[in-house]
This record gives sequence, structure tokens and C-alpha cells, in this order.
Amino acid sequence: MNGYGTQRLPGLPGSVTICEVGPRDGLQNEPAPVDTGVKVEFIERLADAGHTLVEATSMVHPAWVPQLADAEEVLRRLDRRPGVRYPVLVPNLRGLRRALDLGVTDIAVFASATESFAKANLNRTVAESLEMFAPVIAKAREAGMRVRGYLSMCWGDPWEGPVSADQVVTVATALTSLGCTELSLGDTIGVATPGRVSALLKALAASGIPVDRIAVHFHDTYGQGLANTLVALQHGVTTVDTSAGGLGGCPYAESATGNLATEDLLWQLEGLGIRTGIDLAKMVDTSAWLAERLGRPSPSLVVRALQNGGGGRRPGPSSQRPLGSARSAGGSR
Repeated sequence: MNGYGTQRLPGLPGSVTICEVGPRDGLQNEPAPVDTGVKVEFIERLADAGHTLVEATSMVHPAWVPQLADAEEVLRRLDRRPGVRYPVLVPNLRGLRRALDLGVTDIAVFASATESFAKANLNRTVAESLEMFAPVIAKAREAGMRVRGYLSMCWGDPWEGPVSADQVVTVATALTSLGCTELSLGDTIGVATPGRVSALLKALAASGIPVDRIAVHFHDTYGQGLANTLVALQHGVTTVDTSAGGLGGCPYAESATGNLATEDLLWQLEGLGIRTGIDLAKMVDTSAWLAERLGRPSPSLVVRALQNGGGGRRPGPSSQRPLGSARSAGGSR
């Protein structure tokens, strides 16, 4: 626990599943590829911390995302543990075949709510991308796989501006009809605010998509990630995507900054008395370890505040520091 007590709020779930996207969404936007051994150790550290859902890598062609060109090697070297799921992103049937050959049990496809991003990310229209995913989803489900459908640009698009709830519902309904077992709603450029999050979740519920099939994926560009997540929890969402240390972005949308940091969400959830099964101190250690290997400090405020050994405990009289000093020290690493 974070050491400062808990206080529940009405209408919130008792537990939340965190989908850790750091190894894929977090590392795909790095300026240079990360060593394969570091990636494998990163994933294993996340499992050690208590994660049961870790997005391991992507089967996208290396020309698209060179940072994840070692996907097959990562999966071969990874010690996949019972009780931990390691989904991978796949774009097409070839990617699905590679995933099946490597014993993958969970995949994700990535769609867009907007035409502009579908063109930038997939070089297809929204309709064409859904046609491409249809056989992938069908064959994956035939093989007994879980299939997550990422839906990008759910609240705003850098080329088209605000995205209407109706527009998102149309594509979300199509993905569900194709057989996706879960939908992850992406605020790809981080422009959502709590009222718009609430409006979209209400629209999806009215369309007949069960809330237990919805996850949220917020980027923290404007510092709204935690507020938006809290609203989603109030609407019954219990799966939240985060990235260790706040790593990430999108190589096809320059205005997309890092994901909501796993540690920042853990601090909030622990303060609310919501269970995750994840050890905050181990996550801080993991993100500090990775930051050293990436050569820069973690963007996560909680990591910066705690990485000097605070561990969430209230400082005693001999260890008290002026406000902000822990963050400054963390930022200099």
C-alpha cells in the first residue's frame, strides 16, 4: 500500500485488472531499438510485480515498427508463467500465423475510429481495415484465442479534431460483431476529458456493448489520464491499460505522448482501496531500472517521487525533505 491510508468512494469496483502495455506500446516509440535481453527481463519483472496481463510485443512488419523487430526472439526467450497472459498485436493473417506458431494465446488487432488515422496507421480506410481484420479475428477465435480490439482516436484526431461518440460506436459495434472479446478505447493523443469519457461510455452502453467487454487506454498528454480513468471506473469499467513508468506514444501520431503510468494509477487505486494484485514498490523499482537502460528519467510522477527508497511510507522526522525534493532527485537520474 502507499502508506497514507485508504478511503473508498461509492460506485467503484472492488478490483481492477491492469493491462500492462509497456513492452509493446511503451517501447515501440523509442528512438532506437532496445536490447532483446532487456525486453525479456522487463516483461519478467512485470510478472514478478504481480501483473497477470502483459502485452509482450507486436507481429507488425519490422519496416513499420523496427523497435519490435525481435518479436519472435522475445517470445522464444520469455519464461511464460501460468496465470499470466501475454497478448501480442497482429495486423493480418501472416502475423496471426506467426503468433500461433509461437504458442500465443491472446492477440490484439488495431482499428481506428477515424478515416485519417486509419490511413496514416494502416494505409486503409476504416471499412478496408475492418475487412482485413475479419478473417484474422475469425481464425483466432476458431483457434480458441482471446481477441482484443484496439480502437484508436476515440475522443480526438490530430487531423479531424473532435470525434463524435456515434462515430466510435459504429466502429466499436463492427469490431464486436466480428468477434472481438474485448474493446480497448484509445485516447491516442490524450485530449479526452471526464465529461466526454462519460458520454462515450453511455453511448456504448446504449448500443448494447456490455461494459465488461470494455477497457480504457488513456495517454496523459494534457494530464487527464487519472481523472478520465476514475470516470471510467465509475461507469463500471474494470480493465485499464497503462505503461510502466509512463512510457509510450504513437509513431503515426506525433502529438501522442506517453501512456498513463502504471505507478500513477496504482497510487490512486491503492488510495481508493481497489485491488490490483500488483506491488507498487516492485513497479517503481522496475521502471527505475528500465529508465537507467533507456538513459533518461521516468515520466511517472510516482516513480520520481518514490524511486529514492520512499516506497510509499510516510517519512520519519530524520528523513523529511522539502516538498518537491524527491521529484527533483528522481529527475536527475
